[in-house]
Amino acid sequence: MTIPENLLTLRGTVVSGGGSIVDGVVVVDGGTIVHVGPAAEVPPQWRDLLPPPGDDLLLPGLIDVHCHGGGGGSFPDAGGAQDVRTAAREHLVHGTTSLVASLVTAPAEDLIRRAALLADAVDAGDLIGIHLEGPFLSPARRGAQNPADMVAGDPGLVGRIAAAARGSLRTMTVAPEIPGVADGVGAGDDVLGALVQAGALPSIGHTDASFEQTAAAIGRSTALLAGSRRITATHLFNGMRPWHHREPGPVPACLDAAARGALVVELVADGTHLGDGTVRTVFDTLGAEQVVLVTDAMAAAGMADGDYRLGPLEVRVADGVARLITSDGSVGAIAGGTAHLLDVVRSVVGAGVAVADAVSSATRTPARLLGLVDRGELAPGLRADVLVTDPDLHPRRVIRTGVEV
Repeated sequence: MTIPENLLTLRGTVVSGGGSIVDGVVVVDGGTIVHVGPAAEVPPQWRDLLPPPGDDLLLPGLIDVHCHGGGGGSFPDAGGAQDVRTAAREHLVHGTTSLVASLVTAPAEDLIRRAALLADAVDAGDLIGIHLEGPFLSPARRGAQNPADMVAGDPGLVGRIAAAARGSLRTMTVAPEIPGVADGVGAGDDVLGALVQAGALPSIGHTDASFEQTAAAIGRSTALLAGSRRITATHLFNGMRPWHHREPGPVPACLDAAARGALVVELVADGTHLGDGTVRTVFDTLGAEQVVLVTDAMAAAGMADGDYRLGPLEVRVADGVARLITSDGSVGAIAGGTAHLLDVVRSVVGAGVAVADAVSSATRTPARLLGLVDRGELAPGLRADVLVTDPDLHPRRVIRTGVEV
């Protein structure tokens, strides 16, 4: 029997939407999924096209909403389209079929210029949006960011960046305690209001805010969004004042909001940024619908140990862990991740989280967060983004819009 040119049949354990189908089948026609179900229930027209049973896992294409680069390419340092494409491709071939490119704190004109460059990559289909991590952050919780470029909240700068991004600005990480970020009254007179006006989501991070300051910023953001979408917490725990029982700070404020469905928390659950017990507890407390797994990856993702850059700062990677190089030549704070998102999913499963939940937090939850109604699950009518892995969650095949990468 001749197989139609645009038809693709995949067989294995389907893991999608928080559940699984043992010995399931996904049928793709062109760029669209046309059937998902048990192999025993495949319609007659596709029955003769079924591959034999195997041990493949069939997942939706992964969606990373916080990534600074990979494969030697860095979004904050990109000099042109090829640098952007190199970084995006590194993650694509490891199963991330939808990628948001993240910038770091930098001078205003640099951010505007890079936003325009990344918007070109969105238009070209290499990216799905842009995330700015800064410049309205707390120097006290700067992590791998340059404090010299951190500034007070400036709604006008948000507008200029959003204009350069041409509709591609998805999120911006902000510290609520910084003047001008969350102290406005009208719709556009602080950074939170300007972001919502631009169609972007505020994200709480790199902050030394109190519980009360954080809760107020979450409340203002929720009111500005009028319940239409949820804001996020940028890599919860990392780059935040630690949780103390008398001075709780931003972490429990974010957890409280997430438990109420007002916020989604990012976790860089790569085995370096967070302990397994922390990851497992957050999933057990909130559920996969309130957790988005991210890489926070920088240029060294997929590369050998060595020296790299993250914006203006020098980074040294040793044993797969990226850290800032300090002025005396030693290493300091963790400087982003070096994992692919599938590595993060595998690490989360290793921490004791169910496979279906880990996959959902890297697919369905980020899709819903960004309002992507055409992907994030394996279901008829959705975009044919499929990741095929072995039973241990190592990639075997990557399919984006029906085309094998």
